[in-house]
Amino acid sequence: MTLRTKLAVIAVFLGLSLSAVNYGVNNLSMAPPTKPEWEIIPLEEVAAGSVTVRFTGSTTLLFDDGETSWMTDGWFSRPTFIEIITQRVEPDLAAIDRGLKANEVDKLDAVIPLHSHYDHAMDAPEVARRTGAKLYGSESTANIARGWGLDEGRIEIFRNKKPIALGDFIITPIESNHFQFVDPEIARTALDLPTIDSPLVPPAPITNYRVGKTYILHVEHPQGSFVIVGSAGFTEGGLRGFKADVLFLGVGSLGEQSVEYRQKYWEETVGRLEPSIVIPIHYDSLLGEPRGPVRGHSALYGVMSGADNLNVLPYLDENVSRSESVASIATLPRFIEVEVLPATATR
Repeated sequence: MTLRTKLAVIAVFLGLSLSAVNYGVNNLSMAPPTKPEWEIIPLEEVAAGSVTVRFTGSTTLLFDDGETSWMTDGWFSRPTFIEIITQRVEPDLAAIDRGLKANEVDKLDAVIPLHSHYDHAMDAPEVARRTGAKLYGSESTANIARGWGLDEGRIEIFRNKKPIALGDFIITPIESNHFQFVDPEIARTALDLPTIDSPLVPPAPITNYRVGKTYILHVEHPQGSFVIVGSAGFTEGGLRGFKADVLFLGVGSLGEQSVEYRQKYWEETVGRLEPSIVIPIHYDSLLGEPRGPVRGHSALYGVMSGADNLNVLPYLDENVSRSESVASIATLPRFIEVEVLPATATR
């Protein structure tokens, strides 16, 4: 066997090995921290005037009351493991097209990334461009939009606790904290340089998609109120004075946090808001196209971080059973329209 042949064999072997690793990481997932009986069963007919929600995955949620529609994050791209560690990432235009079609949406009034990491804000400017929406968020999110070429007139910077009106929706952005990564190296990479200070032009490393400001959204509507907590972080007392009928509660990475942290998070979110219904979000895999049943986080992530979704399931069960306000916990089917307000429709 010649040297050239040997090198070719080695190259093929390495390529196949990387492909196998990539496939395994993208497709091997932990069980989601949910129960089948929690999933909301959609009504055959949506009542006029009610508020509906569609769930793509992560914290991409589409809200609609028949007159006004808006979306959090608008994230449909799913860079693979190999792409994340070896290449720069950018919006997947075909995936965005599929995601919008699956949500049956071609027009939006607003797109609101909850912070500026790639799994929240990367696709938002293109979603805004395609749907005619205005993009709301922090200055960091604005710089992602500018780097994509979204018109400046379509970008609006949030001011902490200053409400905006979208039809009958009154949305109040509340500055909060991203959850703290337990691994100090990951924490430094993801959080220590918090802002994007100039237009971010993709493709770019995911580390360039810095967190910016992390927002909790309090939403009032004639049919009721709800709150979206996208990241499992909190500011002590940050939600004091706010209440909600329904809470969309981010539980991503709670499995790697201490028992004390998890309990404090519950107190600062559910305890202060006193919702009757809690809907977990951000518990699914960030790898692989969002379709089919919702999967838990990547098994490799669980091994590397020590995060265990098995810690999250009893956490939700136990806290709901002890809560005086929470009547039920519910999970959303993927892409299917369900009523969220009035809250009684969700039970």
